[in-house]
Amino acid sequence: MGVSEIDERLVGKLRERHLRVTPQRIVIHRALCSQARHMTAEQVLVSVSDVLPGTSLPTVYSTLELLESLQLVRRVGTGNGAVVFDSRTEPHGHTVCRRCGAMADLEGTAAPDDALAKAGATGFVPDHAQLVVWGLCSRCAAQG
Repeated sequence: MGVSEIDERLVGKLRERHLRVTPQRIVIHRALCSQARHMTAEQVLVSVSDVLPGTSLPTVYSTLELLESLQLVRRVGTGNGAVVFDSRTEPHGHTVCRRCGAMADLEGTAAPDDALAKAGATGFVPDHAQLVVWGLCSRCAAQG
């Protein structure tokens, strides 16, 4: 997805809710979508600081919460108390290394979809499910 498509998606969602389109919202969303990794709020702040000097961590957090409410990003718990944000919102799993904390998308996993379907069949109204597999990444496993 190119930058203009990313921006159009955000702008459309903001306008649907009659919310302002601000430089902070656009740049923070771009930062998340342009990275091949999951980012903490602190990492997002570092990523946008050149383009938006003076941006504060509370601004980043509030923008990430807004993006999450617009279903443009997902909050993912890493199991060690940290939270990262993922611009991929379709159901998919993650692997998390217990040693170094590396997180990666787990492709081809039906477990989140299956959990959503099973929860929905009970009358529960789910909005998303997460599959997180903990272990050692290949680099840490090779180190013993």
